[in-house]
Amino acid sequence: KYKVAKHFELKISKGRFSYRFLEEKVAAEAALDGLYVIRTSLSKERMDEADVIRSYKQLSNVEQAFRSFKGIDLKVRPIYHHLKDRVRAHIFLCMLAYYVEWHMKEAWRELLFSDEDQGAKKTRDPVAPAKRSAKALEKVHSKTLADGTKAHSFHTLLTDLSTIVRNTCRRKGGEPDEPSFTMTTTPNAKQKRALDLIDTIVV
Repeated sequence: KYKVAKHFELKISKGRFSYRFLEEKVAAEAALDGLYVIRTSLSKERMDEADVIRSYKQLSNVEQAFRSFKGIDLKVRPIYHHLKDRVRAHIFLCMLAYYVEWHMKEAWRELLFSDEDQGAKKTRDPVAPAKRSAKALEKVHSKTLADGTKAHSFHTLLTDLSTIVRNTCRRKGGEPDEPSFTMTTTPNAKQKRALDLIDTIVV
């Protein structure tokens, strides 16, 4: 239960029992107590120490992706497929959807509560706790962007964009076979900026 058996050497024989406390093993573990040791098979030329730590810290993004898969974002469950290939295809499509979502969030950083200063990640101490920039904290506290407009979460921005619709119109009182035409909602300034940022995505 307490994982201390590894620190003892036991000798059990007929009518006898003895043990020895392995002080050298305890000392070796004590030297690393409270520390993370991260190992990688990559060479220093491919990834230096700082990048190894940054990559390890990105595991939280992987965990968030799994939560997104199983939660309200992509709704990977329940799966009603019974054939193996169809299940794989379903999961693959969900992965592609998450990939698209990730690119959208990156492109929309200036409109969201996200930190825009991504370059700072390469210069700050990778071991120190990550801190948001002053600009990002201001967006969170004021709920507004630098231009005074509302800051969004990813979901609220999608909700705002969902008001852009294309309507099929026909003259009131006209015959069913009369020609129809379509009208698309004109995006407001914030919506247009969001759509323009989507166009900047390069995959």
